[in-house]
Amino acid sequence: MNQEIRLFGAIAVRPAVLALIPPFETATGFTVAVKWEVNPTVKKQIEAGEAFDLVIINPPMIQDLTALGKVKAGSEVAFGRIGMGVAAKAGSRPLDIGSVEAFVDTLKSAGSIAYASDGTSGGYFFGLLDRLGIADEVKPKLVAVPGGQTAPAVGRGEAELGVVPVTSILAAAPEVMLVGRFPAELQSYIDFAIGISADSSNAEAARQLSEFLTSTAVDDILATKGVVRR
Repeated sequence: MNQEIRLFGAIAVRPAVLALIPPFETATGFTVAVKWEVNPTVKKQIEAGEAFDLVIINPPMIQDLTALGKVKAGSEVAFGRIGMGVAAKAGSRPLDIGSVEAFVDTLKSAGSIAYASDGTSGGYFFGLLDRLGIADEVKPKLVAVPGGQTAPAVGRGEAELGVVPVTSILAAAPEVMLVGRFPAELQSYIDFAIGISADSSNAEAARQLSEFLTSTAVDDILATKGVVRR
């Protein structure tokens, strides 16, 4: 009997995970049904009763769901982390964001900057502007984009630049290009972990998918999609 695994994950990991599902399905005969939302929404929907077998979101959220009895205790494993990058429309002139000074100058000179209004990355970027002392100058130019659509919005010309996890930028090619990653001093890696539902009807299948997604055999594929293992 074909078993279906319900995977509920954060939009930022979608490009990487989608690349891994076909080989897993081929090897096991299982079917993986996927659903994607921004991190906070995944957590809220599971708290509200959303059915799932496997979840991939930020580790603190996995821990909260474990405490609520939604995620099976002891099932949490690290998946990887994703750095922040700057996106521009494909074919745009090269920009320098290799140093903190260059990064700040680029943000100041941009006409508009898209960011994820309801995601983890958007919250970090807002705080970073305050930390850099350029909030008053840059925030009026920000374009709030919901639902993990930040990079595609740049491709459509709705903003000159976008700040978003690297995975989302790479996935939006060829309409969008990666200007570069945040300078090391400003980089923030968003960590992701996997948890298995405490109420899964396919717990063994979910465990096999968890092991596959965290195996060293898929490290190279994840790296090409922007996910870094620790």
